[in-house]
Amino acid sequence: MENKILVTGGAGYIGSHTVVELQNAGYEVIIIDNLSNSNVEVIDGIEKITGKRPLFFELDCNDMEGLKSMFESNTGIKGIIHFAASKAVGESIQKPLLYYRNNIVSLLNLLDLMPQYGAEGIVFSSSCTVYGQPDILPVDENAPIKPALSPYGNTKQIDEEIIRDTVYSGVPYKSIILRYFNPIGAHPSLEIGELPNGVPQNLIPFLTQTAMGIRTELSVYGNDYDTPDGSCIRDYINVVDLAKAHVVSIDRLLKGKTKKEVEIFNLGTGRGLSVLELINIFEKATGVKVPYKIVDRREGDIEKVWALPDYANNELGWTAQKSIEDSLASSWNWQMKLREKGIM
Repeated sequence: MENKILVTGGAGYIGSHTVVELQNAGYEVIIIDNLSNSNVEVIDGIEKITGKRPLFFELDCNDMEGLKSMFESNTGIKGIIHFAASKAVGESIQKPLLYYRNNIVSLLNLLDLMPQYGAEGIVFSSSCTVYGQPDILPVDENAPIKPALSPYGNTKQIDEEIIRDTVYSGVPYKSIILRYFNPIGAHPSLEIGELPNGVPQNLIPFLTQTAMGIRTELSVYGNDYDTPDGSCIRDYINVVDLAKAHVVSIDRLLKGKTKKEVEIFNLGTGRGLSVLELINIFEKATGVKVPYKIVDRREGDIEKVWALPDYANNELGWTAQKSIEDSLASSWNWQMKLREKGIM
């Protein structure tokens, strides 16, 4: 019998790509998603890629009674991958209560229910924002957790603490916390990709929509940072590579291969690129110009951060494979596919 995995936020960008990899690895997947920043048609894309339709529930993880009902009617869930969260730094500064409610209550509900229904492990979607501005780069998993620069970053720090405290209290499950750097790209089939509702909060969909002419120009937030060209530096990782790390992690939890009750891994490429470098690489990879303007710095942005991924490489046996050029080209191909379909 296939192991059942619950994927919260599974209709979203990273969630949908992870569902594809889970199903390809033989897992039975149940998705719950409130569709606040996703589209139910993503389920069709997953089915086209894998030949198998995951079970889908339109459900908010803050709805405790709804979650209980879902667990009651779908017994045998062995593991959870928890993506469901609000995720934009800038928006979190404007709407802090939304972020604290969505990103913390949802986790509390799941951790509460796991022992009641026999779930053995949870993979948590965390972020490199927990490091704040690191003292040493590249940043490894032992770097100090700095005061958060945004409510979004703070929710990830708090959630990590909640998981550690809960697991160490003696509950019958373990956890792997994955600290992502910056996911980009689309599935090579172009059946799924990044499609935020409304104006994109992330760089790449805004960049591709600008290149397509949907947006007038891309705003680059600041050119006076302490970086070679003055723009912020990030570590950009292909979303399919990122998704595969979740399959490795859930395997590790369910097969009892973890070495501690809570394990933490950085998921990145180990290469830092500035925003202006990224625009230049995109233009070379696609042959399409991106109109942009320099604007004031954005509150909550970290100056520069990129991963030291050695621990994940060696301990998980996982490595980011896709080049930045391939990732950006796939993002552009996805944008063109959306135009062909009349979506955007």
